[in-house]
Amino acid sequence: MWRNADFRSLWLGQTASQLGEHASLVVLPLFAVLTLHAGAGELGVLRAVGQAPILLLSLFVGAWVDRWRTRTMMVLTDLGRALALGTAAVAGLFGRLGLPGLLVLAFAVGALSVFFDVAYQASLVRLVERDQLVRGNSALEGSRSAAQIGGPALGGALVSLLSAPIAAASSALFFALSFLSIRRIRRSESLPQCPDHHRRLWRRILEGLRFVAGDTALRTVCLASAVFQFSFAAVMTVYLLFLPRELHLSGTVVGLALAAAGPGALLGSVLAARLPSRFGHGAVLVCAAALGDGVFLCVPALRGSSAVTVAALLAAGFVFGAGGQLVNVTVMAVRQALTPDGMQGRAAATITFAGMGVTPLGSLLGGFLAEEWGLRTSLLVTAAGMMLSPLVMALSPLARLGRELPASHDAPPPAARPEAHETALRGDSDAAHDAAPGTGS
Repeated sequence: MWRNADFRSLWLGQTASQLGEHASLVVLPLFAVLTLHAGAGELGVLRAVGQAPILLLSLFVGAWVDRWRTRTMMVLTDLGRALALGTAAVAGLFGRLGLPGLLVLAFAVGALSVFFDVAYQASLVRLVERDQLVRGNSALEGSRSAAQIGGPALGGALVSLLSAPIAAASSALFFALSFLSIRRIRRSESLPQCPDHHRRLWRRILEGLRFVAGDTALRTVCLASAVFQFSFAAVMTVYLLFLPRELHLSGTVVGLALAAAGPGALLGSVLAARLPSRFGHGAVLVCAAALGDGVFLCVPALRGSSAVTVAALLAAGFVFGAGGQLVNVTVMAVRQALTPDGMQGRAAATITFAGMGVTPLGSLLGGFLAEEWGLRTSLLVTAAGMMLSPLVMALSPLARLGRELPASHDAPPPAARPEAHETALRGDSDAAHDAAPGTGS
């Protein structure tokens, strides 16, 4: 796999893109909190606006990815994010970047990130053999883990030591690097042969929904992912206020605390290439999600900015990153193995829509709870909500998956009428309670 030059270009581009994305995810909230003195409600709105494109665009993007070349889509979205953050850096240097500008920037970067994330997941299936999916995903998720180490630390340090515009400019440079790397992919990408290639967009979206809803494992991934992502969005809104205001940590230390998930995620990526085939995919999913999500329950007990507090935050981030990455890689491999090539983009987008689509509501809830209940209590309550994900997983048939990946299903034939799709979705609603895997992060 590593002798494949196109895969190496994808891997390098993905690493740079994730580094820019994770840096910007810290830069924008810290700019709002430390420079614009945004309150909990305003921070919740900022995060919700950045996450709203997941809810608004995911299903459309999935249908488009199955018809377009993923290389083209990734190149264009990298270029767009580089230009957006570069513009923000210039505006910030001249003192013209206020909260409204941050909201526009967050939405634009979030929208382009939806296109990139769905496209790169579908691109892997078109670049490597099916028996290389776990190793390929492990490598890509490992690069994302490396970005989680450098991105938040770099973003927090630049905001604290220099300025938010400089931090935004650094993110733009990483997206430019990703643009240059992915452009080097030379393989002529063959689009999947879809009998419904010329069908209307809504019909294709409904067929993706029907395919995911009709499969027990994929349906339960959606359910548990939604539970986790809603709670995690609320946690992060409170957490980004808890660290600087309750624990009185600097921007640099906040960045390091967030980056601590990166080394853990690197370990999780390595383990994900080995543990599922040894202990079973289901057992790994349950244990990793319970361990990774449960560690956040300890954070509200921390007080002050002592070395012990900082060490505890780093340890919690490490464990969370390791558990979450184990779940991410395992779930992605299961999803890709179950999905035929012509449905990869729509399946990925449907699961993203169901899981990540609720994050704007979670961010708003986190801001509301922080204002009404205080930071410490809100952090405990929202962290407890994340534990519903491994619970749902443990009660589902997905938890009983063995050492071998399941076989791919055939895509459903196009329905003659939209009502057929609606009936299928309604008919599966009761079965959704019988299965539910939780995604750790």
